[in-house]
Amino acid sequence: MRANTQFAIAIHILTLLALADDTLVTSAVMASSVNTNPAFLRRILGDLSRVGMVESQPGVSGGWRLRRPPEEISLRAIFRAVDEGHLLAMHHDPNPNCPVGAVIQSTLETYFGEAETAFERTLAGRTLAQVVETAQTTSAREAS
Repeated sequence: MRANTQFAIAIHILTLLALADDTLVTSAVMASSVNTNPAFLRRILGDLSRVGMVESQPGVSGGWRLRRPPEEISLRAIFRAVDEGHLLAMHHDPNPNCPVGAVIQSTLETYFGEAETAFERTLAGRTLAQVVETAQTTSAREAS
């Protein structure tokens, strides 16, 4: 099973935008940093735009910028903007004639729900500004 990387990529591009202050950043520049194609990023940027985190300016000198200060953007809000379902997924079609298969999904819903709640609670207490600060600290430490 492949992990969904959209959350990490969304944080990556929002960090780039935060560090750019109010300077417009093109999807090509962001794609170069993420090492992916601009079309893939534009889909994520569209999700972030729909929830009011970023805005685009069209045209030759256009690009993207943050719409809100990084301190006002929680990691949970970013996760919810790009998430396409639950963090943890059930396997499909367990055998209903098996004593475990018949109850495993309803049993796991409790545990998975608790884990997802804890995950989202942690993300709610973290902001994009903290990510930016950590990235800057790490960059300075690795440069020296």
